[in-house]
Amino acid sequence: MSGTLATRSWVRWTTFAARQILGIVLIVAGAIKLPWPEASVQAVRAYQLLPFDITRPVGYALPVIEVVIGLLLVLGLFTRVAAWLGALSMVAFIIGISWVWAHGISIDCGCFGGGGASENGIAQYPWEIARDVGLLACGVWAGLFPRSPLALDNWLFALDASAPADDEELEESRA
Repeated sequence: MSGTLATRSWVRWTTFAARQILGIVLIVAGAIKLPWPEASVQAVRAYQLLPFDITRPVGYALPVIEVVIGLLLVLGLFTRVAAWLGALSMVAFIIGISWVWAHGISIDCGCFGGGGASENGIAQYPWEIARDVGLLACGVWAGLFPRSPLALDNWLFALDASAPADDEELEESRA
C-alpha cells in the first residue's frame, strides 16, 4: 500500500513539473511575441504552410493563445484541457518545422520571437523538433494525469490532490 501512495505522489509531482515546464515555456514564447504582432505574422508567413489570408489572424492570435494556455497550466486551472491544448500546440509546431525542413526552407522558427529567413535555420530544426517533442510529452502527461499539487483545480473543484485520479488508481490502492 505504501508503494502505491508513493507512486501516486510521484505521478502528481511529475504532473506538477510537466505543467510548469510547458506552461512557462508557452508564457515566455507568447509574451516575447505580444509586443510585436507583425513580427509574429511574418514568422507564420515564413512557414509557407497556411494560405496568406489566414496568416495575419493566426500571427496575431498565436501569442495570446500561448500565454493563456501557459497561464492555465502554471496555475493548474482546467489542467486537463489546457494540457491537451498545449500538446496540440506542440504537434502543430512540430508539423510546421517538419514542413519547412522537408521543403528545404531555411527559417528562424519564430518560436521565441523573430522568425523569417535564416541562413542556419535548417541546422536548428532537429533541436527545435526535439524540444517540442519534450514539451509535447509534458502536455500529454498532464493531460493523462491532470491532478497535481498546488493546482487551482484542487480548490475550484474541491479535489483532493492525494485522492486516486481514476478507477485504475483506485483499484491499485485496493490491492
